Amino acid sequence: MEFKVNSKSLEKLLSKIIPAVPVRTPMPILENFLFDIKDGLMTVSATDLEIALRLSTNVPSDENLKMVIPARLLYDIIRSLQETQITFNANGGSKLKLTTDNGIYNIGYTASEDFPEIPSVPKDKEIVINGLDLKKAIDQTSFAMSKEDMRPAMTGTLLEFSQEGLKFVTTDGHRLVKFVNKNIKSDRNEQYIIPERAISVLSKLLDEVDVKIYLSKSHASFFIGELELVTRLIGEKYPAYNSVIPLENENKLFVNRTSLNSTIKRMMLFSSSSSKQVKLSIGHNKLQISAEDIDHGSDAVENIDCRYDGESIDIGFNTAYVNDILTHVDEDEIIFKLHSSTKACIIEPEKARENEELMLLLMPVRLNS
Repeated sequence: MEFKVNSKSLEKLLSKIIPAVPVRTPMPILENFLFDIKDGLMTVSATDLEIALRLSTNVPSDENLKMVIPARLLYDIIRSLQETQITFNANGGSKLKLTTDNGIYNIGYTASEDFPEIPSVPKDKEIVINGLDLKKAIDQTSFAMSKEDMRPAMTGTLLEFSQEGLKFVTTDGHRLVKFVNKNIKSDRNEQYIIPERAISVLSKLLDEVDVKIYLSKSHASFFIGELELVTRLIGEKYPAYNSVIPLENENKLFVNRTSLNSTIKRMMLFSSSSSKQVKLSIGHNKLQISAEDIDHGSDAVENIDCRYDGESIDIGFNTAYVNDILTHVDEDEIIFKLHSSTKACIIEPEKARENEELMLLLMPVRLNS
């Protein structure tokens, strides 16, 4: 059979599919693209068994064919070409011939029987969310996913549908982030856990195009225009995160996020490499931040303008965690809600944006005596 395609169009298509091709795998078949040409429609797929990506385009062809082609070899060839028309020719055997005005390139290909079947998610329930809104929710929460496999549920992002809105929740036991999109409400409370791998790939694919989401008990499907990302779900129960969110954090510290984050970055240079500890000494409209590295005999202290009318508190945090949190808040004025030096601290934007809610929780660390 024979079909023709523009090199730049094909490069754009393959660039969206290549993230699903594993770099290393004990299953060589996964290092390939699956090309499925049927009735003039060419669908290209790739999978690492955790996620799969597929995208279709029309090609002038009067025959149907399925074939498995080495992914990175094909992708590298296509993107090395100037814009040109490529003729693909597969006349049986095991060689795929690519012909351009200036060259001929032969690539080995195989039959498709051993390529894993990509799960199909039922389309009976559709959720539509703007791509930029979904990207914002992911980018503001994904950093707090756990890296520890001992608690699989915490290695993903929780999507919780509720009457209050669509909630995105992540936690690693030291910090917790909850982002609520209030535009998407549901009468049924349902939870789905999206693995970190899918979240990472999805974030890079999102733009202003609306995303259609379909969910089953075991898989989720995200359609970004014609591109589909399919991921398995983490089949564990998510921790009861609401139970760790304190209700009586009556002491409120109002501070400029940019100023505080700048100071925290400097304190990271002076905190111990083992404890990464930073101390916040908070009094009436006074915030003093200090760090000490006993091993290297270095220490630093800074004072920052703030508003605070609560009881004086000395509280310790992990500098890396504070930096992460401050980096992922996009408002300049923030509130620290505190109760004591041993209770979880809540951080929120001073002014919530319309139809969304962001709450970040950070556990303190014991201060060195």
